[in-house]
Amino acid sequence: MQTELSKELGVEHAIFGFTPFPAVAAAISRAGGFGVLGAVRYTAPDDLKRDLDWIEANVDGKPYGLDVVMPAKKVEGVSEADVEAMIPEGHRQYVRDTLAKYGVPELAEGEVSGWRITGWMEQVARTQLDVAFDYPIGLLANALGSPPVDVVERAHEKGVRVAALAGSARHARKHAEAGIDIVVAQGYEAGGHTGEIASMVLTPEVVDAVDPLPVLAAGGIGSGQQVAAALSLGAQGVWLGSLWLTVTEADMHSPAVTRKLLAAGSGDTVRSRALTGKPARQLRTEWTDAWDDPNGPGTLPMPLQGLLVAEAVSRIQKYEVEPLLGTPVGQIVGRMNSERSVQAVFDDLTRGFEQAVDRINRIAGRSAQS
Repeated sequence: MQTELSKELGVEHAIFGFTPFPAVAAAISRAGGFGVLGAVRYTAPDDLKRDLDWIEANVDGKPYGLDVVMPAKKVEGVSEADVEAMIPEGHRQYVRDTLAKYGVPELAEGEVSGWRITGWMEQVARTQLDVAFDYPIGLLANALGSPPVDVVERAHEKGVRVAALAGSARHARKHAEAGIDIVVAQGYEAGGHTGEIASMVLTPEVVDAVDPLPVLAAGGIGSGQQVAAALSLGAQGVWLGSLWLTVTEADMHSPAVTRKLLAAGSGDTVRSRALTGKPARQLRTEWTDAWDDPNGPGTLPMPLQGLLVAEAVSRIQKYEVEPLLGTPVGQIVGRMNSERSVQAVFDDLTRGFEQAVDRINRIAGRSAQS
């Protein structure tokens, strides 16, 4: 599964694996792919440094990258406290009422929410980059579009390629104009923040829009046959995220979430604003239903929604309140029905890819003879 891009980056397979877990990122790179560590949860620079040190020691010299979340435009003079003050009391009461309805216990006195939206704020992402650029990362990806111009320039000065996710050809063209090196065409089926266009339509549109820049296909890809389809549409690799949530190396901290993922079908996700305020595909739960209920107050825009529900999400996760418990994941969750190692996933991907290529070659051969 090699392409021009994978050869340039020094990886055996054109599979880019996004994950919040250092052990999974390292295992993806060791298996011949390109592991990309999600940095959004690292609000303390020392924590990110610790995990990048660990990856360096466990990646066997293979390339890896970092994914951050930062807006292209900077908003000056706005603190987290300023943003918190914009949250209406009615929304806070709705959170309290919903948690009470399901009997979700309070956090212990003095305990701080384990999940915060601060990783989406630019100043936090910049501290992450200050740490990351001290390491030999091969790729910097941004999930909110093109990073600020100075960040792109800084990455290029250090020889780091920059990737950005796009949900439409229009977004992809803006990335190209901003000097991005790789565009990730993320289809509607993908987990997390995603747009309205399905992968089969989006991938070739983006390939044509940014040619000759390389494109990675994302969304609804979890088999070797789907990898082959993505490459046949013009992509130079695939960007996989959801597939790694149930690998044995993943540290989900919640057996209940893993059980729900393994039991879910492809129709058990929903594109909801419940988590961050932007449409994000995730497991459908009674929590997402509550925020989509027309009788409720509705969600707030980013980053207000994330700040509003931060403590609630921590409580739901800590106490594993299953009706409310979910996680961002794509429609490919229907194929994630067993816990396997990263290497086993790669073995399955390469085997399926070879079968798909052989099938197409046979079809082409018969067509040529006729």
